[in-house]
Amino acid sequence: MLFLGAPVLYGVLVGHVYQQGKVTEMPVIVVDEDNSPLSSSFIDMLSDNESIEVAKVLPSLFDSKDMAIRYEATTIVHIPKGFASGVQQSRLPEVTVFVDGANTLTSNTAMMAVNVCASTLKAGIQIQAQMKRGVPARIAAQQYEPFKTTFVKQNIRSGNYLYFMLPGVLITVLQQVLLLGLALSFSSEFEGNTFLDLVKRISNPIGLIMVKILPYVLMSVGILLLYWGFGQYYRMPLQADFGRFVLCTLVFLLAVCFIGVLVSVILPSQLKSTEVLMVIATPAFILSGFTWPSSLMPGWVQAIADVIPSTHYLRIFRLMFIQHAENYHTDKALSALMIIMLVSFLLAVVILWLKIKKIKGADKKA
Repeated sequence: MLFLGAPVLYGVLVGHVYQQGKVTEMPVIVVDEDNSPLSSSFIDMLSDNESIEVAKVLPSLFDSKDMAIRYEATTIVHIPKGFASGVQQSRLPEVTVFVDGANTLTSNTAMMAVNVCASTLKAGIQIQAQMKRGVPARIAAQQYEPFKTTFVKQNIRSGNYLYFMLPGVLITVLQQVLLLGLALSFSSEFEGNTFLDLVKRISNPIGLIMVKILPYVLMSVGILLLYWGFGQYYRMPLQADFGRFVLCTLVFLLAVCFIGVLVSVILPSQLKSTEVLMVIATPAFILSGFTWPSSLMPGWVQAIADVIPSTHYLRIFRLMFIQHAENYHTDKALSALMIIMLVSFLLAVVILWLKIKKIKGADKKA
């Protein structure tokens, strides 16, 4: 089943992730301080472009960054006050486009789409204005620029592909080694007929789980220190709230550990539990939305991605270390990690308690 099923599963899964083939409907935030018919026409042009989608129109730049993070918008388009009158009086007003470079693929797509809309609007304005003065359309198209478009790139450290890819890959590898290690935690006891001896020492299911995961949590601290060393070696400084980072990392590690324990408790075979967790762990990076926007994936693929801890932890990492967002922006992803952690833990406790009860009953009969 693994030999035949995995190629089919990954073919369908990865195919649906990239089925759309191009980035479309990337959210953008528009700050319209002019509120004129001309600015409304510009917003309509942005809405009509297939590559972007106007997620929110704001009256000022206040809280625009917060809104951009909330809507996962890569671009903020600022239309200044007096934009229309400036164009009419040839004062060359300036439209500023703030581009979040946290993801090169999505930010470049949105930036190019905004630039196309701005250039089209410029051409329309100047041709119309010159033709009113009796200038032929061919010559009018070569005349003055009615307004300036300035692009301001932010979080450009991720423009370095090493800085962008290395943390994501390392986090995914950490999740995979934890899952594969904990796949053997209880299945090896069942397979080796040593589970009864273990229960005689610790009969509390919670205690059993904690004993199994504690070495892996401690080793993960060492791995994270190694990752920090990589960051220093490759000159990738990671600056964020240390306390918040520790909290999110601990919840992530526990969520991964409890999933590994849960599968190990359900499947009594080391081979089967390892295979199942390997199937789960392998496509995790592709499904996480770290490189390809999750909004472009079908709903059922997003649902699968949402039960994998690395999906949410990678979002937290991007918000904290690349976008320098406030702590409350990570609340949603942290809450999802907590839900995964608690559900996996409770299921593992219940199933392990039933197995303990069963083996104790069988031992008494014997």
